[in-house]
Amino acid sequence: VIIGAAVLVATSMPPIYQSSGTILVESQQISPDLVAGNNNTFADERIEVIRQRVMTREHLEAIINKYNLFETGSRRLTLTEKIEEMRNAISVALVSAAVKGRGEVTIAFRLAFEHREPEVANEVANELVTLFLNENIKQRTERASETTEFLTQEANKLRTELEVLENKLADFKQAHGNALPEHQELRMNMLSRSELELKDIDRDYKAANEELRFQDLELSAAHAGLSTKAGTAGAVAEPVEDLASLKAEYARLLTIYTEAHPDVRTIKRKIAAMQASQGRGGSVTPVSLDVARVQARIAASEQRMRSLAAQKQQLLDKIATLESQILEAPQVERGLVTLMRDHENARKKYEEIRTKEMSAKITESLEQENKAERFVLLEAPLMPEKPVRPNRKKVVALGFVLAPVGAGALVMLLEMLSQRVRGVDALTSVLGRRVLVAIPYIHTEAELA
Repeated sequence: VIIGAAVLVATSMPPIYQSSGTILVESQQISPDLVAGNNNTFADERIEVIRQRVMTREHLEAIINKYNLFETGSRRLTLTEKIEEMRNAISVALVSAAVKGRGEVTIAFRLAFEHREPEVANEVANELVTLFLNENIKQRTERASETTEFLTQEANKLRTELEVLENKLADFKQAHGNALPEHQELRMNMLSRSELELKDIDRDYKAANEELRFQDLELSAAHAGLSTKAGTAGAVAEPVEDLASLKAEYARLLTIYTEAHPDVRTIKRKIAAMQASQGRGGSVTPVSLDVARVQARIAASEQRMRSLAAQKQQLLDKIATLESQILEAPQVERGLVTLMRDHENARKKYEEIRTKEMSAKITESLEQENKAERFVLLEAPLMPEKPVRPNRKKVVALGFVLAPVGAGALVMLLEMLSQRVRGVDALTSVLGRRVLVAIPYIHTEAELA
């Protein structure tokens, strides 16, 4: 019975044909030392991702409807059952090889499809191979494009932040231009020079003050000498300056100095005073030329002292400004260091993201030109000549192996189920008493015959 059942099964099972194609995982065409790709992942991981994308309900349903699969059976299958049968009929086997320094590496994979009809198996296998190749290109191109787009957006954001920080840094430097730390040494030198100039001006001011006091004494002496000469009888009088001589002296001084010169201004005042006196009909007061010269020197000294005082005040203001800038410099430096640190960090991030963006663009170009790591159809699916299942010889051989095993198991089962008492030991166990005499079975002549 078992042998017959095995033969019946071996002859009645429908043949299953398998068509398979081999896809090679080819490395990048351009040397990674020259151009490094960013899409490098483990091949087996990428193959599994692509398999999940290809074996979606949408793709499998399209293939089932295109080739009218799973419609010949006696039982009508639902769409979900057809898709499950389709997934069971598809197999992906990885081909690995030992690579020095990297261990076991997936270098290819074999994609196969099983069906009862060899033509359908071959067509569906080709369809699946095409889907795998297209999905790989699509996935890598999309990933490269998304990476480039993301890095471009991040680079634009960082560039905006960098421009904001640059504007802040420029505004800060403009607002505190006189207290920047890089000019601290210059300000210290300027302060030292200003203090030296202040000492020189103080010295010149004191000298001018002493000179003015001496000129006041000279003026008093000149006035005293003029009065003595005017009151002495029989003495020769000093030459008296008249209006004509003053005007001549005024004209001569204008050829040498400007109107703002102290000597010119003194002569001009004398001329104005004499003209005013003559206009009132009074007599002209004789003025000694020595007195006029002393007065001119006194006016010049006073002008010089006023100029020195103004310079001193300017230097004092400058020194106060420099001191405040020097005191303000440490606080400005703290703010400047913070801004420069933020600016430097933003600049480094921007340069880093720009480098990654350029690398992503190169990777995108490699993917678009199919120069990066790719899937190459090494062996296209062929028309299957022999079914892969069932192995009828193995089924029949299995029947021959199971037949004696089944027979022995049946004998043991029947023996276990039988209630007959056979043998002295069985009788002893049933009765609970020892058997004294055992008469063996006597075969008759008919039984022997």
